[in-house]
Amino acid sequence: MKLSVWARREGIAYETAWRMWKGGHIKGHQLPTGTIIVEDEKPSLLPDRVAIYARVSGAENRGSLDAQAARLEQYAIARGYRIYKTVKEVGSGVNDSRKQLLGLLMDDGYSRLIVEHRDRLARFGFNYIHVLLGRTGRTVEVVNESANDRDDFMQDFVSIVTSFCARLYGPRWSKRKTEKIIAELKKNAGDA
Repeated sequence: MKLSVWARREGIAYETAWRMWKGGHIKGHQLPTGTIIVEDEKPSLLPDRVAIYARVSGAENRGSLDAQAARLEQYAIARGYRIYKTVKEVGSGVNDSRKQLLGLLMDDGYSRLIVEHRDRLARFGFNYIHVLLGRTGRTVEVVNESANDRDDFMQDFVSIVTSFCARLYGPRWSKRKTEKIIAELKKNAGDA
């Protein structure tokens, strides 16, 4: 593996890794192009199997969900990965209770989680997931680091506003509904 990839995996700066290689502390060789290839002495704890996670925000986008999963599967095959599992989910990226994603995060049968965009995994808190998976010897691979899809982002924004409105106005609506039920029960009791 390249020295830069090795340094990132080990959590050290490239310059530190370069000094370690120059000092003979890292085994490897240098290509004619100048690229340093490190001999990886640390075997992977998990087999080189990948899990694919595809998500869309709404049921109206279900067709693009299948296309997204197919693109990710083609990507994994082209990279030479063995596909362990493909998970497709419909739900908001701000929802932290997505059953399919939670099940996938609890599954230890893969070494790499592949997503198309960061926001497919989570709108907020992507780095938390990345760090926690790293602590278990797994990584997250984002295929496309480009900007978010505007329509999907707007749908998630509406979900956030709706959630806060429900928290703000929900108790009032609930109180009125309870009062209506009590009035109906009193009316029915008076008719009997």
